[in-house]
This record gives sequence, structure tokens and C-alpha cells, in this order.
Amino acid sequence: MRRFVSYGPIDPQEHYYAPRKELIETGFNKLIGENPRKGGHYITVWAPRQCGKTWVMQEVVEKIRLSGEFHVGLFSLESLKEEKNITELLAVFVEKMTETFQKKFPPIKKIRDIRSFFTTKYFQKPVILIIDEFDSLGENFINQFAAIFRDIFIGRTNERHRESKDKTYLLHGLALIGVRSVLGIENVKGSPFNIQRSLHVPNLTYDEVKEMFRWYTEESGQPVSPEVVSTLYEETRGQPGLTCWFGELITEKYNREKDKPIGTDTFEEAYAAAVHILPNNNILNIISKANKTPHQETVLELFKTGAKIIFNFDDGSINYLYMNGVIDEEKVGRTEYYVRFSSPFVQKRLFNYFSRTLFKQLGQLVKPFFNLDAVINAEHLDVRELMKLYQAYLDANRSWLFKDAPRRNDLRIYEAVYHFNLYSYLHNFLRDKGALVFPEFPTGNGKIDLLIRYNNKTYGIELKSYTDDPGYRRSLEQAASYGKKLGLSEMFLVIFVEAIDEQNREKYETVYRHEPSTVTVNPIFITTGEVQRPGSSSA
Repeated sequence: MRRFVSYGPIDPQEHYYAPRKELIETGFNKLIGENPRKGGHYITVWAPRQCGKTWVMQEVVEKIRLSGEFHVGLFSLESLKEEKNITELLAVFVEKMTETFQKKFPPIKKIRDIRSFFTTKYFQKPVILIIDEFDSLGENFINQFAAIFRDIFIGRTNERHRESKDKTYLLHGLALIGVRSVLGIENVKGSPFNIQRSLHVPNLTYDEVKEMFRWYTEESGQPVSPEVVSTLYEETRGQPGLTCWFGELITEKYNREKDKPIGTDTFEEAYAAAVHILPNNNILNIISKANKTPHQETVLELFKTGAKIIFNFDDGSINYLYMNGVIDEEKVGRTEYYVRFSSPFVQKRLFNYFSRTLFKQLGQLVKPFFNLDAVINAEHLDVRELMKLYQAYLDANRSWLFKDAPRRNDLRIYEAVYHFNLYSYLHNFLRDKGALVFPEFPTGNGKIDLLIRYNNKTYGIELKSYTDDPGYRRSLEQAASYGKKLGLSEMFLVIFVEAIDEQNREKYETVYRHEPSTVTVNPIFITTGEVQRPGSSSA
């Protein structure tokens, strides 16, 4: 039987896969053109890593080859990622052409000499060439190649009276595969590579994911719970590499009882391991990209619980993070586009990474001999008392705790840093007391909830930063709605603010009952500024 695989191109006979027939047909039609007698298009194929670009184009190549009308070949330039020497680069290009088309091409000294390869001296039929990992090349080389391909393209359009097979240059269609938005060459003056003719490889749809697991059930005889499939899809948003990775984990590594259906217990075990202990090249690459300056600033802003960030491809950081699988677009209504994390799983991994990296040392969580009975005992956890304990910790340690924390241009600490710190504090404080803390991100762009499970009970904490009174009122409504979704009768709304006086604390920390859902929301303010509130408890 077949298996799930998350690295490298798919072999349909060995692996579960999504056929993606419409996408393959689109790529085929673009390369051969609306009127194949005249010529095809020069396109770019782009998507974040591990989205199946290479496999899709391999299928396109097979479809073109079966037509018998073209010489068609695909090769990768990944080995030239660090190459700076033009002589070596051209030598590898010639070698790849020779291997792919089984024709002897001579050494060349200049990129412009590539034009001669696509003539009747070497080919008898029109040629379709697909170059994978094209953006492994340096920016200068990318633009030089683009200029030559443009020259060939223009030369062919100048011969529109001839059929494709009779033109001076026989490069009928060209596809350049990469992760950068249109490979950074769409702005080259007069370039034939344009956004309208690029081919974007999207994530898998829910139906495609469901079909893969249906195949697994059919071949293995082991059912997979529909809830597992839907949860897996929601957590990965259909990102092919992550989807198949989780497919591997739940059908192999954590599939301990193959005579029983794969249920939520299996998924939860696999998911926890994926979050905390299992390496994954896709995720490690995403983390490395999210942590680079200046793109880290955009990522930290995205964890902000207030206003959404407008998605704009012209923004260098948004473009970079999108193409590297960190973020995605969220469409609201007909005309509004906002930034969101690419998937809840990616958001969790980034949240854990920043929490762990920024707060490797937390210092003393609670003073020796402090009586914790009011905070946690064998039967009960008091979240309000727990937040008082955290406030005392913050007051005592903020001077060194945030000394090297990332700051905005106005020198204020990013809102997300306080959320990372609270999570780190709770995780470290509760882990030896039999309680578990989980960060949750219901919307993918800013909203952060912490779930604490203790003594067979779940406590829900929604994190916010105070902006204004209307924002505070909306936060109460949102917390209640989320509490209802979780099946909780009580939620805690923890609001970070620089300072608050006792009069406003008394006013705003009033318990709120949401009548439509009957969920009770308990607001708690945490002060982040240097001003200590009178009468604050001391741990």
C-alpha cells in the first residue's frame, strides 16, 4: 500500500497525493499556448516551499511529452545556490541541458550564447523548458537570464507570420519555478514574465485532503475519524508539506493500534510531538525566515491583538514572509485583504519559539515559602490569584526581564513580548503542579488564548492589550463567544496596560455576564509600566 510522504516530489504509485488535474491542465495550456502553432507562454511557477510546485510541473512535462509535438525538459539549478562564478554557472547550465535533452551542447562563455541552443542546430521541434529552483541563482544572474529569455521571446513575436516550428528560436514555452514572488523579475523592463501568466500553486483544499485519507482507509482498512481530518486541515490550512507530514505521523509513527480507527487521541499525541519535539525542515525554514531582521518586526506586529495588518504585496516584508510560508492573506468582504499567519500550527510553533528564545531565563517565579494555597491546591486553580502572582513577578523583575526585548521604533516593547512572557511564566510555574498550558489562536491574526487544563477542568484566558473603551467592550464580547465555543461557562480576559489607577481598575474589572451565551467573563488588568499600583501583592 502507499504511504504519506512530506519531502520531495510525489510518486503516485508509492504515495498518497492530490491529483490537482485542473492545475496541471492550466500549466499545460499556458506552456503550449492558446494557439500552439504560433507559440506558448513564458511563465513563472511560484508558491512557498513544500507546496508541490515541482510535482505539478513534472506532471505537466509528462502531459506535454505524450502530445509528441514538442521537445520538453525539466531540470533544477538548486546546486547553484551559492555560485558566484559565471563560468561555473554556465558550465552547469550546459551540463543540465545535455543531460535533460540527451544532446551534446558546447561550452559557452556568455549567458547570451544560450540563445543558440534553441535553434534548428540542436532541435527539430519546438522546445518547452522548465527550470526548477530558478531563484537559487543570485539576483544579478536571474536578471541576466531574464534578459536573454526576453530577447528570445521578442525575437519569436517579431516572426509572428511563421509557425512556432519555423521560427529562428524554437523556445516555444518556458517555466521558471521558485518561491519568490514571480521570482523578482516581473519588474524587468519589458519582461515576458508577468503576473497574469504566472502559475501560483495553492494549498490543498479540504476535499483534496479528505480524499487522500479516504484512499488510506480504502487501502489499509483502517478508518480515520472525520474529526481528525477536519482538525488536521484546520491546523495546516492544507499546506501540502505539513498535511502529508501529519499524515505520516498519525498513520505510522503514532498509529499504535492499527486494528482500531485513527481518532482524536492519536492526533493529539502526534500534534503535541509536532509542536514540541519533532524537527521538520519546512518549519525550521519558516522560523529562520520569521526571525530575520527586519522581517521579525512584521511577525511581532502580527501577534498584536488589536488592529489587523493590511496585506500589501508591495511591502517587502509581507512579500518575503508570504513567499516563505510564514503568512498568508485573509480576504474580508469583497475588497479588503489582511495579513494572517499561514496556519494555526505555524503560529503555535512561532509563538513557542519566540517565548522560549526571549525568555530562556525567567528568574525567581515566586518567593520562597510563599503560601500558594489561594492560587492552586489539589482541587482548584484560581486564575485571578494566579494573575496577581504574575503581576508581582512582573513588578519585581521587569527591569532586567525586558532589558533586551525587541522594541518598536518608538522604543516601546512589542505587545507580543508580554504575551510571550506570560505564557512562559505560566508554563514554568504550572508544569510541576500537574497543570498544562496551551496557546490557541482562533483567528490566525492577533487573537491569543491560553487554555489551562488542571484537575479535569479547562480554564480559558484570552489575552488583549488595552486600546480604548470600545475595544475593551468588544473584547468582552469576543471572550464570551470564544468561551461558548469551548463549552466553558467562565472566561478570563487578561488585559495588558501600561498603568491603571484604582478607580478605573474597580470600574473595568467588573465581572461581565454575556446574556446570549450565559458565559461569565472576568476582566483582569496587568500593568506593564514602571508605575507600581498601590497595594499590589508581593510574591
